[in-house]
Amino acid sequence: MKTLVLANQKGGVGKSAVATLLAHHLRRLGQRVLAIDLDHQANFSQALTRSGRAVVAEVTADRLLAQAGVGVPDAPFVLVSGHRELLALERQAAQHNAYARNVRAFLAAVDGVFDVAIVDTNPNPDIRVIAALASADFVVSPVQLNQEAMSGVNMLLNHERVGIRRIKAVLNPKLQLVGLLPTMVEPTPFQKANYVQVVQAFHPILIRVGDGPGAFAAIPRRSCIAEAQASGEVLWEMKKTAAREASAEIRPTLDAIAARVMGAAIQPAEGAPHAAAA
Repeated sequence: MKTLVLANQKGGVGKSAVATLLAHHLRRLGQRVLAIDLDHQANFSQALTRSGRAVVAEVTADRLLAQAGVGVPDAPFVLVSGHRELLALERQAAQHNAYARNVRAFLAAVDGVFDVAIVDTNPNPDIRVIAALASADFVVSPVQLNQEAMSGVNMLLNHERVGIRRIKAVLNPKLQLVGLLPTMVEPTPFQKANYVQVVQAFHPILIRVGDGPGAFAAIPRRSCIAEAQASGEVLWEMKKTAAREASAEIRPTLDAIAARVMGAAIQPAEGAPHAAAA
């Protein structure tokens, strides 16, 4: 089983929407998916629950950290929901090492049951993020095309506690950054200018979906994507023309991420090579 974490220390960048799209996409590709929501706001949980596609485990995500030996249903698509009790875990400093061990032991225990675990995280740099990254294989970081979000990329990579490079060096040498994923991208002059700056500054850690100079993964701002997230509908099954167009637009991005995470188990769309590891 491969574990992919969605992480960014800034909220409101679309992590839960990307996690939802990836979970449904990997199911569409025939993968057995375990969805874990470590955010107490539980937006990922709400979208998957409303979809009716995932079996909702009785155990909630706070118990994955706080208890050893928890189990989940044996089904091709399972959700471990977020819960408000996740907020209390950071205050239990003496238990932090145990929390990380419990997460690692849980993922090892379900290794043969699922093909991939998709983990949505909270924006706070706390034990939930550390525990997820300490046991993950891959991380994708959704970002918005604004100066505040771009300034946060350095924190994402180099934060003294939860920075990806520190986690990789100290706790989890197998962790690989799939890349930054611009989200809520709009075809405005301002966003186009920001996009050029992002490509210039961060092109080694963007996710390629083709060979051209601007062929990088992105999620556009489309009302139908937000509507699907709110209603629990699967984007590419919606009847609206706008949804079909948005689905076609984001398919290369989803394929490229799936191919990087799952390797030979997934065939990426034509022209979607693997992104470089950080």
